[in-house]
Amino acid sequence: MATSANSFLVGNNTQIPSLKPKSTSQSLLHLSKPNTVNLAGKSKPVAVRCVAATTHVQDGARSGSVGSQERVFNFAAGPATLPENVLLKAQADLYNWRGSGMSVMEMSHRGKEFLSIIQKAESDLRQLLEIPSEYSVLFLQGGATTQFAALPLNLCKPDDTVDFVVTGSWGDKAVKEAKKYCKANVIWSGKSEKYTKVPSFDELEQSPHAKYLHICANETIHGVEFKDYPVPKNPNGILVADMSSNFCSKPVDVSKFGVIYGGAQKNVGPSGVTIVIIRKDLIGNARDITPVMLDYKIHDENSSLYNTPPCFGIYMCGLVFEDLLEQGGLKEVERKNQRKADLLYNAIEESKGFFRCPVEKSVRSLMNVPFTLEKSELEAEFIKEAAKEKMVQLKGHRSVGGMRASIYNAMPLAGVEKLVAFMKDFQAKHA
Repeated sequence: MATSANSFLVGNNTQIPSLKPKSTSQSLLHLSKPNTVNLAGKSKPVAVRCVAATTHVQDGARSGSVGSQERVFNFAAGPATLPENVLLKAQADLYNWRGSGMSVMEMSHRGKEFLSIIQKAESDLRQLLEIPSEYSVLFLQGGATTQFAALPLNLCKPDDTVDFVVTGSWGDKAVKEAKKYCKANVIWSGKSEKYTKVPSFDELEQSPHAKYLHICANETIHGVEFKDYPVPKNPNGILVADMSSNFCSKPVDVSKFGVIYGGAQKNVGPSGVTIVIIRKDLIGNARDITPVMLDYKIHDENSSLYNTPPCFGIYMCGLVFEDLLEQGGLKEVERKNQRKADLLYNAIEESKGFFRCPVEKSVRSLMNVPFTLEKSELEAEFIKEAAKEKMVQLKGHRSVGGMRASIYNAMPLAGVEKLVAFMKDFQAKHA
């Protein structure tokens, strides 16, 4: 008997047509165990198999022009939106990864299957960022916040000075944690101007013997991004950067840094994975009091497998790295991100003050766009009405208020276009 792609074959060749899926994601079945279905009041065994299951995703899924009717444009700062084609790949392999007979979530982190996953993820990341061979790549846990302590514990002694340029809340948190383990010295802070700018590097009064100079390359909350990077005054010092919210959003010359670190949950994967890129000669100097899980040498010697890593998160990061390479690499990714950011910032500027972005134009983030309304009493309505149009998580961080649109790599141009159109309509109604 002929069967359609969306039919189930039942016991005695009874054909039960299934409902037509509303989206690509709903058509993916990976059931091989017998199930039962009630026919004429009796339960009979049913062998359910997917006659046709495909994970082919049209280009439109990446561009955002098509997608599941149930999905929204998610402007959250992190965890954040992921590429739809990546989610569909993960869905297709969720039950049985590439014929291994098990899910990635079930396999041993020391088995050959997962070793192939983590090794390819590292290889693809190295290709994306052109990471030199003298750098190690570590897949860790604990978020970037844990690195605020790990860095001074690995890189300096209690009496050593570390310089900080503080351009937002995360830089400030890094200083507060580092003070427990070294002499943390804030050489510039934008707090008095509500974190809206990056200083001129010439005006930085660096400590001549600072072990490292720390920056947050992109401040997620305040929307301030370094477009270039300072050079440590100490010839033996290094530059350290928290790149959590603009990691893999553009090309970066890794050789300018001693350490780059960041949480994956904004641009390259789900929450639970922290990536550290560190120059190898900086490894192996941890203090005696350093917890084993914060010692870079331990993780480097064990290829990020000292203990059970966040396996599924690393797998998802690997899929994202593949996707970024397929798009043409980080130069192409940056071009797309610039186009999205220009569209949104131009809409704010063209509103003639109805919408406002407080950040100095030259350092506005391509990833996180904070903005306010001239009539602040309308902000709650803006967020509510946007949600009705399936644009969510636009509320600004609780510490600054207003709105914030996070437009990471995976946010399609269509999402920004829809937001801009909504902003114009909202202004027309309330100006």
